[in-house]
Amino acid sequence: MNPIEKRLREKRVLILDGAFASELERRGLCLADELWSARALLDHPELVRAVHLDYLRAGAEIITTASYQATLEGFCRKGAAREKAAELIRRSVRLAREAAALYQSENPAAAPPLIAASLGPYGACLADGSEYRGGYGLTKEELRLFHRERLRLLAEAHPDIIAFETLPSLLEAEALVEELRTHPQLSCWLSFSCRDGRRISDGTPLALCAARLAAAPQVAALGVNCTAPEFITPLIRQIRQETKKPVIVYPNSGETYDTESGRWHGARLPLAVCAAAWQEAGACIIGGCCRTRPEDIAALAAWAKNLNA
Repeated sequence: MNPIEKRLREKRVLILDGAFASELERRGLCLADELWSARALLDHPELVRAVHLDYLRAGAEIITTASYQATLEGFCRKGAAREKAAELIRRSVRLAREAAALYQSENPAAAPPLIAASLGPYGACLADGSEYRGGYGLTKEELRLFHRERLRLLAEAHPDIIAFETLPSLLEAEALVEELRTHPQLSCWLSFSCRDGRRISDGTPLALCAARLAAAPQVAALGVNCTAPEFITPLIRQIRQETKKPVIVYPNSGETYDTESGRWHGARLPLAVCAAAWQEAGACIIGGCCRTRPEDIAALAAWAKNLNA
């Protein structure tokens, strides 16, 4: 039994953590770097641990590692030797474990938090926004090769589950599922970035993605992240029409990112306001992505506490 299935036998809804990079920036870290939040694994591991702990204290039951944009090549370009770069990727899981241990020392009766090792799409390493477009021009085998070593390193650190997230294309999702077969002890969730209430970033219908991927035994959940909140309910329904597997959603704050100015615009939408509609549509794992904060997760956790009572 995968860890998601096991936890959902005990609760109707699980709470995921929120944004990582913006919390590091709030602590004074400059992330204008191709490694983005993974840079903190190299320079400020104590801040990584602190952000994880903040989300756990807010009520998150699943925390994702700071490895979304971590690659051997990226760390080596920053001057790290290859073995050091490999250790930094493994470190992402260890820091999450350390935060979980600290949290449990404060809350001995709490269930152990699940550690999800984050693995972002190929486009994330390019640091040019192409993870929101897909269409890299790579074959499935080339995508498998790109992800192979970083997946192996994360697996060596023994996370509870792998989070393949912000996926813009079905081809990349299929490549990741095929590569995960080389680690039969692991399960994953697959989470797509979407352009509207029906299609993922490269234009493929989300329902088609769900239909193609749901039968994979190592896929513990399917869902959506890094997407505007107003699209989440119809996207959940797209998944639900193709599978009964757990649906995971963690949208952005409601603000919109302007790629030309590099700024966020618009109003924040409290996730807890939407959570009941998302749960009713079929989501059972809910958290936040870009620009969401521990306060958002605390509000979600308070809502879920009543639902799970």
